[in-house]
Amino acid sequence: MRIHHDALYEDVGCDISEDLSECGLILGIKQPKLDMILPDRAYAFFSHTHKAQKENMPLLDKILSERASLFDYELIVGDHGRRLLAFGKFAGRAGMIDFLRGLGQRYLNLGYSTPFLSLGASYMYTSLAAAKAAVISVGEEIATAGLPSGICPLVFVFTGSGNVSQGAQEIFKLLPYIYVDPSRLPGLFEKARNTTEFGRTTKRIFQVCGCVVTSQEMVEHKDPSKFFDKVDYYAHPENYRPIFHEKIAPFASVIVNCMYWEKRYPRLLTIKQLQNLMRNGCPLMGIADITCDIGGSIELVNQTTLIDSPFFRYDPLNESYHHDMEGSGLICSAVDILPTEFAREASQHFGDILSQFIRILASSKHIEELPSHLRRACIVHGGTLTSLYEYIPRMRKSDLEDVSKTSETAHPVKMKYTTLISLSGHLFDQFLINEALDIIEAAGGSFHLAKCQVGQNTNDMSYSELKVGADDKLVLDRIIDSLTSLANPNENQEFKGGAGRVCRPAAEFLTSIGGDSPQEWLKSYRIGDLEEQTCVKVIVASLFLKDAEEIVEGIPNATAVQLDVMNQGSLYNYISQVDVVISLLPPSFHSTIGGACIQLKKHLVTASYVDDSTTKLDELAKSSGVTILCEMGLDPGIDHMMAMKMINHAHIRGGRIKSFISYCGGIPSPEAANNPLAYKFSWSPAGAIRAGRNPATYRYQGGVVHVDGENLYDSAKRLRLADFPAFALECLPNRDSLIYGDLYGIKNEASTIFRGTLRYEGFGSIMGSLARIGFFSTEVIPMLENQKRPTYRTFLLSLLRIRNGNLDESAIWEKDIMESIVSLGLCKETETAIKTAKTILFLGFHEESEIPNSCRSAFDITCLRMEERLAYSGTEQDMVLMHHEVEVDFPNGRQTENHRATLLECGRTKNGKTTTAMALTVGIPAASGALLLLQNKIQTKGILRPIDPEIYVPVLDILEAYGLKLLEKMD
Repeated sequence: MRIHHDALYEDVGCDISEDLSECGLILGIKQPKLDMILPDRAYAFFSHTHKAQKENMPLLDKILSERASLFDYELIVGDHGRRLLAFGKFAGRAGMIDFLRGLGQRYLNLGYSTPFLSLGASYMYTSLAAAKAAVISVGEEIATAGLPSGICPLVFVFTGSGNVSQGAQEIFKLLPYIYVDPSRLPGLFEKARNTTEFGRTTKRIFQVCGCVVTSQEMVEHKDPSKFFDKVDYYAHPENYRPIFHEKIAPFASVIVNCMYWEKRYPRLLTIKQLQNLMRNGCPLMGIADITCDIGGSIELVNQTTLIDSPFFRYDPLNESYHHDMEGSGLICSAVDILPTEFAREASQHFGDILSQFIRILASSKHIEELPSHLRRACIVHGGTLTSLYEYIPRMRKSDLEDVSKTSETAHPVKMKYTTLISLSGHLFDQFLINEALDIIEAAGGSFHLAKCQVGQNTNDMSYSELKVGADDKLVLDRIIDSLTSLANPNENQEFKGGAGRVCRPAAEFLTSIGGDSPQEWLKSYRIGDLEEQTCVKVIVASLFLKDAEEIVEGIPNATAVQLDVMNQGSLYNYISQVDVVISLLPPSFHSTIGGACIQLKKHLVTASYVDDSTTKLDELAKSSGVTILCEMGLDPGIDHMMAMKMINHAHIRGGRIKSFISYCGGIPSPEAANNPLAYKFSWSPAGAIRAGRNPATYRYQGGVVHVDGENLYDSAKRLRLADFPAFALECLPNRDSLIYGDLYGIKNEASTIFRGTLRYEGFGSIMGSLARIGFFSTEVIPMLENQKRPTYRTFLLSLLRIRNGNLDESAIWEKDIMESIVSLGLCKETETAIKTAKTILFLGFHEESEIPNSCRSAFDITCLRMEERLAYSGTEQDMVLMHHEVEVDFPNGRQTENHRATLLECGRTKNGKTTTAMALTVGIPAASGALLLLQNKIQTKGILRPIDPEIYVPVLDILEAYGLKLLEKMD
């Protein structure tokens, strides 16, 4: 009840009571006292507990001990990624109005009369609308009568671009204004000075100036050769020096401070910097510190002020504070409860949004009944931390007694090998910290949280330093690789190896063009002007500079840079430096990168499927003369090119496609298929398992066949390829094959259209058996919620006991598991049951080791075991096999032809480093597309796939010259 009287609640039928014991859901704003927490109740308020900050943990412990539930307003985030419940804009509005009023009083004391004098404080108006009307009236007076030239140009500098800044600027824009880019501030004052010197000054100025600055204008890298990079700045602010006092503050009349700041960053303005500014004639009149950050980014702000007395005056030359407007220095406001000045509107705004959630919060007994944005906001449910927030006790256990300590003074991780990992980004609001800790613990490592700085809203990034340890160097290296892959996700369907592994072959390929020592493949390439191509230079960009540097190591003419593609300035800066961009990021980023390429008129290549967001760029790309070449990988990519070459060749000769069948798979090379499943993963198996549960549709001999996702593994068919008789393979139908009828132009002629995923024989039947036993169930297992951790053996027994209570617990043998599976009809064939039993034992489900805390379901446990036991070793190689079969009918009784095309590629090892087959078959096609664009060999603009001869003919030639063998045969 922020503003309304009790009587108003009673008027609408509410009961007023001091006793909340009958309430199931209790709503508040700020943290309640601990003795106010009642057992078995649900609470919603700003708790500030999800970042595991020490001072807030007693409240969390109390809620847990009382078996209560906790929903945090700060975590209720919409699809756009912004908080739905916040007061920031109201703080900005009130703070700006109050400061304009004080500015008028300050100028009057200095001998200038301004329209700002007529303004009242925000709380003096009956509504926000009335306050805005008063500001508009001031603006009209400025527009007609002007401001004294002696105080102009009147420049308001806004720091930050979040809700607080937006609210302050909303008021500013009610005045006659212009915005000035930070780089133009010196020119603005130079123009004013020249006008005065030559006697052309007017007596009045009829507008005010605004300038919005972010961290890019506040600091610069200490190394002059390096650009500002936001991600690097958040992670390593010690590498940057402050420049706000040099570049911005000398031209500011008012600084409206709206940004979040932490001690590890350089201050926006120190007292010493301010003293130098004032000695040099800086026009600064005052600071509206709307953030009210005491001892924060503006050093002179050492006290809060009151709503009815919002200003103090600071004299920097004497370092003295005063509570009047007369005398030298500047005025400063620092009110910490600004939204209450518009209490009615702020409450109405907050209440209108909150009311949308109350009914479902009050009526839902189970968390699964809540919509996703409320489930994510639930930290505790019924006295238990929800899965998203299970990292909190893990962080507390890591000994956060003093998060300011460096790794040298922190408690060491008691393992043989250790390293310090820096994590920056949206660690808490997007729960990346959970995944990071899961990776470390699942691999058998340990961590100590040496530093932790948390952002205060969803626009701010957080930063942590983890000292990670492991008893095995290979395990530690795997943890680092996994954390890197978490930061740089890759969409590769078959081989989750990280974009870096795909990127390196592409970079090596491109930089070999025009080099001093051309590679052998260039000599056999048939496009004559390629060898005369000028030297190709490559910039490899990654969110983390270390990853980019590892990619380009040893590659001439390749440069590593750090880039957050969501930082528009950095993105545009690097794209402007190149002729063609290759994006190996997930599809969700392509519309952002594509939009930048279109604006800068640069071509783009991706290995991703064309989706709706990409399609929307088609007309813009065409009008800008830009080519966006998509699906330039293996699958999609080489599959299109091989198919269209065969299909177009048949059509040119008057044939019709009777049947089109395509198989593709990323599998271990035969010598690496050394486990019962004959399969290995280079990254989390979760994606591959989920893909194996997707439904599929294909056309077979004129009829349409649908396969339900639950039965996909069981639909696997044995496959013997005539060209590779030694390979015992099988195929699984791959999603919707029918769409390729339209794409390839064979919809109305082919009676069979089938695309399948290749595996070694037995894979589908084993995976189907594991699914029926329950290994892939995503339901939370109660025993995994207990404080005492069960073992893998206990977990296996619990699965088998469900179906066989007589299983001997003294030992678990292959025969026991096989007989249990067969007796319950979970396998139709004894041979499959034996293979399934062997797989279960190979994965270590009979072992007595404890299941990590990160696992909550059978699916989690199985993925973890597969990642540990089915990983490629350092010397093992993967294999890519793609095979097309096209049956062609001809008119006039001509004989039917059967065409086959096959790509077989194994990983390559050179100088002790292995390049995976998947990296080659994705990276080289993408690089080939970029090369054709560099040579202007592709004239078509807009969104393209490699299904036209203009693209696939030269690319297939390049691939064959490079050594990716495409075998073609006809019967």
